[in-house]
Amino acid sequence: MAKQLASRVTTLSPSTTLAITAKAKEMKESGIDVIGLGAGEPDYNTPDHILEAAWRSMKEGKTKYTPSGGLPALKDAVIEKLKNDQGIAYSRSEVMIGIGAKHVLYTLFQTILNPMDEVIVPAPYWVSYPEQIKLAGGEPVVVQATKEAEFKVTAAQIEQAITPKTKALILNSPGNPTGMVYTEDELEKIAEVCKVQDIWIISDEIYEKLVYGTAKHVSIATLSDDAKQRTFIINGVSKSHSMTGWRIGFIAGDEEVVKAMTNLASHSTSNPVTTSQYAAIEAYNGSQDAVEMMRKDFGSRLERIYPQVQAIPGFHVVKPQGAFYLLPDVSEAITHTGYDDVDAFAKALLEEANVAVIPGTGFGSAETIRLSYATSIDLLEEAVRRIDTFVKEKWND
Repeated sequence: MAKQLASRVTTLSPSTTLAITAKAKEMKESGIDVIGLGAGEPDYNTPDHILEAAWRSMKEGKTKYTPSGGLPALKDAVIEKLKNDQGIAYSRSEVMIGIGAKHVLYTLFQTILNPMDEVIVPAPYWVSYPEQIKLAGGEPVVVQATKEAEFKVTAAQIEQAITPKTKALILNSPGNPTGMVYTEDELEKIAEVCKVQDIWIISDEIYEKLVYGTAKHVSIATLSDDAKQRTFIINGVSKSHSMTGWRIGFIAGDEEVVKAMTNLASHSTSNPVTTSQYAAIEAYNGSQDAVEMMRKDFGSRLERIYPQVQAIPGFHVVKPQGAFYLLPDVSEAITHTGYDDVDAFAKALLEEANVAVIPGTGFGSAETIRLSYATSIDLLEEAVRRIDTFVKEKWND
């Protein structure tokens, strides 16, 4: 019997990040000395006090179902975190816990989008934004940011992209894959456009704790009562507390939407993983020393590795202000090394130089590659040395 897939999945593009990471792992397992700069996760283990809280919860028998929208105690921890870090107040009914920020975003799009609703997506973007929008029947409207504008879109660009079908704008600051951080002034102008045009703002703040130098993370929800009412804050413990595998994220925003999302989750996931929720409670309520230690270390790695990447022939890098990625424009290097495009260039780096990077095509940025510096400085410097050697050996004027 011939089996036909649902049309909603046949148009999906696989996650470039996960595909490259899987290929690099396969090569490593076969004995090849591959350095992976692809994965978007801290290279630290989860802090001990969080591990101990999870173990304690299991020993105490806290292994059963929880409410679909998350444990009340975890919602309270999120509310306290938002009060302390952003200075804004939410109630339990305005917060939902999900299985990672990715699941929360997916559930939000499924809840607010009708067929052909449009969502403005600044590019370069995280790979899953357009795919999740399409899965919900919506249309991603890509607005291209330039390296001259530090990979940040302007309020004027957003206003120009809005149509009667526009339902929402998604913002990611600090950004993946760019590492760029929107200033308060930039966000105020964007918030005003969204107010006038009456559209939702989806603020992905998962890299909030990883900001360097003089940059400051500002949540657009803090700028006015109107901005708070139309903004959904998306965040979680994955990046801030090195808990990527625990899969705990949250949304804070409009009560009616959060209630509908919780109803949807009750028929899809039942509840977030119970043990992970107790770990997340400790992550938010316990010591934040490890969070700051990681931030400082990533900042130190950035200062070491940025000039080395910038020095590679044909690489042009805007220095990031947050997250743990570099996004060099490698179009000149591609031209002089004889490759057709960035995908072929990245493939050759993996197979010949044994360095795994993510081609920018998956981020809507076909002239770039993403390098994650969430690995040891020794491996980072060796990876850059290999890339530099690869480019110089193949360079053809």
